[in-house]
Amino acid sequence: MTSNQPIQRQGGITLMKRKSLFRTFTFIVLASIIAIVAGCGSKASPANSSAAGSAPAAASAADSKKYEGVVVNIEGSQIGPILIAKEKGWFEEEFAKYGATVKYQSLQSASQFLEAIASDRLDFARTGYIGTITGQAANIGFTSISEGSNGGGDGIIVPKDSPVQSVKDLKGKKIAVSKGSSSWGLLLNALKKDGLKLADIQAINLQPDEAQSAFQSGKVDAWVVWEPFRTNQIKNQGAKLLAEGKTIGAFNPAYNIVRTKFAKQYPELVGAYLKAYERALQWQNKNLDEAVTLLAKSKKLDEETIRISLTNNVATNLPISAEANKSQQATADLMLESGDLKEKLDVTKVIDNSYIEKALKEYPTEKR
Repeated sequence: MTSNQPIQRQGGITLMKRKSLFRTFTFIVLASIIAIVAGCGSKASPANSSAAGSAPAAASAADSKKYEGVVVNIEGSQIGPILIAKEKGWFEEEFAKYGATVKYQSLQSASQFLEAIASDRLDFARTGYIGTITGQAANIGFTSISEGSNGGGDGIIVPKDSPVQSVKDLKGKKIAVSKGSSSWGLLLNALKKDGLKLADIQAINLQPDEAQSAFQSGKVDAWVVWEPFRTNQIKNQGAKLLAEGKTIGAFNPAYNIVRTKFAKQYPELVGAYLKAYERALQWQNKNLDEAVTLLAKSKKLDEETIRISLTNNVATNLPISAEANKSQQATADLMLESGDLKEKLDVTKVIDNSYIEKALKEYPTEKR
């Protein structure tokens, strides 16, 4: 939900019931979900007709039925290349070259992505850096296949009339945040930079739909959230930005990820996803005004909010860099220190750049 109106929380769950300091790392529970199986190989209707644009090179005729009957499950709600490729039918076009079809899901955060991947209900998503750390810690079977954005979309915001002027002023305050998301990572890093700990605040685990209502009604003092929620609140509700990645000196990109079992079984379909994503990225960069209009219509937001969101969180599609790995490892170590992780991770263990390197050779990335 991305409208400006507060959203009713589901099931009558109150804010007080959701409040916790998160001393226990909830994502480890997700490991048990791996045993849940909900097949991904069912039949589906034929792929949609292709949209206009410069398409990647076609697969050979011999491949056209190689994966016939396979349904590819994609998280398709995020603004930028994913939503553009969905709206343009470019995912369908690429997967149809191998006889596969596409099914979209609309999920809110990394915790939901990981749960769906663990239960074989989701094959592809773009998730923040914290999602890959928590997923790895919980032994979720996923692989990071490219840097999907520069990760600059998260921000800590407060209401327009709030007396809070800095991160230090958040001591003792109620802060809405989706644990396990990139925003959770921003909060951890911002607190550390200003000499605070999790015990110094009241972190309340809320998904964006619940957090928006709590934030606008004054039930929380601050909200840590990603785009376009961040810009929507600043532009349309007068919220103030306290901190973002740039202000605390953090580089924490988002990642395109794939369910590992899916990638091993259907490697060509991983390339198809990355090519459709790259096609949409290049189209977005060449046709920004048209892209803004398309995304604003799809998300039911004003065009200025979309334009600012795209500027704050710059979409990419690149091999995962040494710089990203260094920052990712530092964050994982911080989460170990804070108690979110129970053992030290080597974050490079879930990375495989071979898919993006191959995809970009077959569909070269233009200079941006």
